[in-house]
Amino acid sequence: MASADVWLPIPPAEIGGLPESFRYVHWDGEEEFPADPARCVFYAVPYMKGQAVSVRPLAHMPNLRVVQTLTAGVDHVEPAVPKLPRGTLLCNARGVHDASTAELALTLALASLRRVPEAVRAQDAGRWEPGVHPALADKTALIIGYGSIGSAIEDRLVPFEVEAVHRVARTARTAPHGPVHALSDLPRLLPEADVVFLVTPLTDATRGLVDAGFLARMKDGALLVNVARGAVVDTAALLAELESGRLRAALDVTDPEPLSPGHPLWRAPGVLITPHVGGASSAFLPRARRLLRAQLRRFAAGEEPEHVVAVAG
Repeated sequence: MASADVWLPIPPAEIGGLPESFRYVHWDGEEEFPADPARCVFYAVPYMKGQAVSVRPLAHMPNLRVVQTLTAGVDHVEPAVPKLPRGTLLCNARGVHDASTAELALTLALASLRRVPEAVRAQDAGRWEPGVHPALADKTALIIGYGSIGSAIEDRLVPFEVEAVHRVARTARTAPHGPVHALSDLPRLLPEADVVFLVTPLTDATRGLVDAGFLARMKDGALLVNVARGAVVDTAALLAELESGRLRAALDVTDPEPLSPGHPLWRAPGVLITPHVGGASSAFLPRARRLLRAQLRRFAAGEEPEHVVAVAG
């Protein structure tokens, strides 16, 4: 495959250790394509550039064999899979964002529970406002979407002396930390949880999962932490609970995204918002480089890449 191209959103020289079997092309979403897309066999999607940019070259890549995202979620690329050449593999970036996103999930939970946003506002106004606020210690956590990021969140919860951690995924199974419940168990588990972490991918089954009924089952004073996708949550239903003061929320993702300056979520009581930065930390590039090196070495050796989530067919 010496004449075949690999498109990378990171300059190849910055990755290093790439197999010599391919010609490497750097493209990070610019208007002009840097080479003929028809020569591309392995396309690594630009990071956080949106759906339109991500899928734009795909219609011009008839020889494509692998699409590699640098995100854990693939909802921005997956709709294009049916139109890809038969047998093309879609791979996600499992493992790349575990540390960074889990770290932010804990940061959001701790900051919200200990009322850090209120303390910052008081500091800005020069007010000294002591108080007694909830701790993460002795709380029950519920992790919905128990993949590698969900597991990494639990790893970081344990030292904070939580009372219990319940795990939920699409199907029930046993994980190293304990049993993983199916989504059908949520009605039973939600009333027990003090903090609910959303880490699930956005699929037809999870879009709008957190609706009015879901939120109504959460206990009074519980905290919802969303580091998944904004559309997993019904924004109107969440706003109603926030405005009543019954629940709190810490959101790295929203629906819509980005939020317009006048959106009511900005002003809702008890909400902390960060601008979709779960994976965007100094931990990203080293892990992304390692992933691309490993995937391309497997591909060059004629082996199937890891983390395949869909196959065109």
